[in-house]
Amino acid sequence: MAKILLSKENLFHNLEIIKNHAGNKDKVAVVLKDNAYGHGLLEIATMAKEFGIKKAVVRTYEEASKIEKLFDYILILAETNFPTYSHSFHIALNSLENISNLPKDANVHIKVDTGMHRNGISKDELEECIHGLCKNNVNITGVFTHHRSADELSTEFYWQNENFKDVKRIVVNLCEKLSLALPKFHSCNSSALFRHNHFDEDFARVGIATYGYIENKKPLRVPDLKPVLSLWASKISTRKITKGQAIGYGGTYIAKEDMIASTYDLGYGDGFLRINEKNKYFTPKGYKILGRVSMDNLSLNSDDKEVCIFDDANDLAKIHDTISYEIITTLSTQIPRQIV
Repeated sequence: MAKILLSKENLFHNLEIIKNHAGNKDKVAVVLKDNAYGHGLLEIATMAKEFGIKKAVVRTYEEASKIEKLFDYILILAETNFPTYSHSFHIALNSLENISNLPKDANVHIKVDTGMHRNGISKDELEECIHGLCKNNVNITGVFTHHRSADELSTEFYWQNENFKDVKRIVVNLCEKLSLALPKFHSCNSSALFRHNHFDEDFARVGIATYGYIENKKPLRVPDLKPVLSLWASKISTRKITKGQAIGYGGTYIAKEDMIASTYDLGYGDGFLRINEKNKYFTPKGYKILGRVSMDNLSLNSDDKEVCIFDDANDLAKIHDTISYEIITTLSTQIPRQIV
């Protein structure tokens, strides 16, 4: 049976690097959205708690509910309809029109658009937003933004930082006028965190770096992270292939000599993106995927009962002209996850 193995040692290694750069564990919010970037929500959440992380970031109320007992502080990024409410939940407000949808006494983080132009209110709407939230008896517990180019060496990172500094000044002034407690300010994702030599925000939202990857382009800082996830497949059958015989759909792989080939229980139906003979791929042990990956299986020049298909998503990302995020988040939730 195909499986995903999760290395606790590598996860703790990454969290230690992140913690040290952020300053302490309280300044780290681990991002667990989309099934913890394909790694398994409960599995990663449990290990993060064991490490001592107290803050988490998720996409939906449903995700937050599953990990409610594991964290003191959970930020929900993209929910607009709340059936119930927990004091540990903090709701991201992405637009003024959503103020009326927030539960009374809810904890809210205002998202401000500082240049991403995706979600968030504008700087000019801050006063209207804060007055609206106060009128609706909502607790303003955070103000945040998101960088669009933190992984690239460009002036945009500094431009957005300056925009966010303006946001902070506006919010602090409004809070003083209205006798409100100052909210927590945060702007950094993984790449942005490692752009700072002296991180001084209330916390960082660390996603992809938690799992052992970062998209920073040199000469930007690239920390020594280790991939947490490895994907394994189990053998279904083995056969002798003679020289000249073809394997799989379209017969795109033709044996150049007599060989042993086995079929394994993993395919694009499991979220392992389709590979064909135009893109050659070798497993960490050196086995080659023969021909086209099918929906439910693939072929290798191996007779091993189990094979590690990949333990570093960057190798596959290059083949598919994509990023590590897509390789790992595409993996099916039906594949069993196991902590090792």
